[in-house]
Amino acid sequence: MAEADTVTSAEAAARRAAEQAWRALRPRLSEDALAALGRDEADAFLTRAEVALVDIHEPLAVLYGARADVDALFEQALRLVLDAAVARPAELRRLDRRREIDPAWFQRTRMQGYVCYVDRFCGTLAELPHRLDYLGELGTTYLHLMPLLQPRPGENDGGYAVMDYRAVDPRLGTMGDLEAVAEQLHARGMSLCIDLVLNHTAREHRWAQGWLAGDPAYADFYTVFPDREMPDAYDATIPEVFPDRAPGSFSWVPEACGGAGGWVWTTFWPYQWDLDYTNPAVTLAMLGEITWLANRGVDVFRMDAVPFMWKRLGTSCQNQPEGHTLLQLMHALTRLAAPGVVFKAEAIVSPEDLVPYLGGHGRYRPECELAYHNQLMVMLWSSLATQDATLAAHALGRMPQIPPATSWVTYVRGHDDIGWAVSDVDAGATGVSGFGHRGFLNDFYSGRFPGSFARGALFQENEVTGDARISGSAASLCGIEEALERGDDAALEQGIRRLVLLYSVAYSFGGIPLLYMGDELALRNDPGYLADPARAPDNRWMHRPPMDWAAAARRSDPNTLEGRVFGRLQRLGEVRRALPALRGGGECTVLDVGNDAVLAWRRRNPRSGTFVGLANVSPAAQTVDADTVTGFGSFVPVLSSDGPPELRADRVLLPGLGFAWYAER
Repeated sequence: MAEADTVTSAEAAARRAAEQAWRALRPRLSEDALAALGRDEADAFLTRAEVALVDIHEPLAVLYGARADVDALFEQALRLVLDAAVARPAELRRLDRRREIDPAWFQRTRMQGYVCYVDRFCGTLAELPHRLDYLGELGTTYLHLMPLLQPRPGENDGGYAVMDYRAVDPRLGTMGDLEAVAEQLHARGMSLCIDLVLNHTAREHRWAQGWLAGDPAYADFYTVFPDREMPDAYDATIPEVFPDRAPGSFSWVPEACGGAGGWVWTTFWPYQWDLDYTNPAVTLAMLGEITWLANRGVDVFRMDAVPFMWKRLGTSCQNQPEGHTLLQLMHALTRLAAPGVVFKAEAIVSPEDLVPYLGGHGRYRPECELAYHNQLMVMLWSSLATQDATLAAHALGRMPQIPPATSWVTYVRGHDDIGWAVSDVDAGATGVSGFGHRGFLNDFYSGRFPGSFARGALFQENEVTGDARISGSAASLCGIEEALERGDDAALEQGIRRLVLLYSVAYSFGGIPLLYMGDELALRNDPGYLADPARAPDNRWMHRPPMDWAAAARRSDPNTLEGRVFGRLQRLGEVRRALPALRGGGECTVLDVGNDAVLAWRRRNPRSGTFVGLANVSPAAQTVDADTVTGFGSFVPVLSSDGPPELRADRVLLPGLGFAWYAER
């Protein structure tokens, strides 16, 4: 039998199995749904379940068919999300209905994000509604609040060691405060995004404590080995995440194995214990936490560390096929209870591994609607350092198109360090060494390279492999801090232009652009973290400064640094919202405009027209082919850094560190 016939046969068999299980379950489930939801809501729930049958039953069979009764799991999962649907507040059900009518709601050009830590931004959740007018000035319609669920006491990986998914960090407020924030956001047409840590919990989490105590309800929730044989075998092929302070992927826990001790799987820090998703009880338990939080008003879940969720000996234990199947399952089940909720993949992986998190497989399988465009972010910083866009054009040009029902999340800077995801294949294709280029970027952005304008710092430098990542605020990495230190006005303007240039790409490459807190005011590195013993060992806190509201008060004065940056970024958002071609779901193509210093791209949407963007990463003026940019006169400039670009015969002139946006007439 041919391979294609085998696949088709397997798919048909999976569909038959799903439909058979549904026929057996539906009468009982229908009766219970009708009693709990009423006719209309019950009908909607059952219809959603029927549409998603294969996305639920087949993954259950693939993941757990060898160890559990799939049909029994199927019923258990559907009853869990039915209970969540019953508990869903009326206002959120109305929001669900609007989003089911407009399933591309998150792709609209009005979607523009802002990312912040609550305590750094405004102190507490109760204070946040008082700052929404400020966010409104920027055009924010998507607010990502960094980790706010209750972390373990003491060191907690910046909030990513969660000990209770159903409680807020008491320093920030209460779950009731978070619900009030969600309500205020929805009233303004804004969406709420929070982090959901999927791969691991804090060792203090009740699941972990129950597992340690031998409670059968939490049996096999975590992975433990009595000796080093298997950990050593796994570690042989697993890259270290934090090599200097947490080498390896396992930690000795004396209380494990009934007090005999054992090596617990801890990919990140010793206090973060990896969940064992080969156990279906873990999957259902996490599903319960997701739907509970969705009913508090969360619109978007940033699915943290999703590449690590499934392990396989002899591999990097990242991006495994079962991990994708697991996301597909969680996504389908969550949307039965809360169809207005979307998932965002935090997958900082190679381009070929990234698109599958958006469901981009041979057969489209819904996993996450959104994913961070890490490759774009890395390539922008690489281009600024080299003053050459050749590598960026090649790397971005060979990325596959994403499924039309999904969108990128584009960004310049985030809360994390920058890992130089420059593949040896891409580097080699442009005539440079991947290892050498990654080393150059670390030297450049840590300020060690002669003539560098950047003021960053190396993070997690591995002296054995030579690998490292970079910490630093966007403004400091762009040269603004260095220029202010020297009192050089010309250098300061160049630093501002670099910062705005990067955001001009993030705002126009397609999808949802994210503005990281403080970038709109050019906030620089914050050395204050060194005074906090809990934060001092982690230099990523230098680019997580507290919001400077005194600086924000100067945002309307164009003669101040803050006003020069805020006004330009504000204008990017205004123009973007008026350009339908920049909505998500369109096709993005890198263009050759005859100049290696200029990154050029075209977005095309069958219903929304065409857009062309240009970004000159060189401080010197550059010219590009006019016909490619203007579509032989069919595209006109709609926004640029320095007024309408000058036409010189068959070339368009772009000032140094300048950008230009073109759209159809």
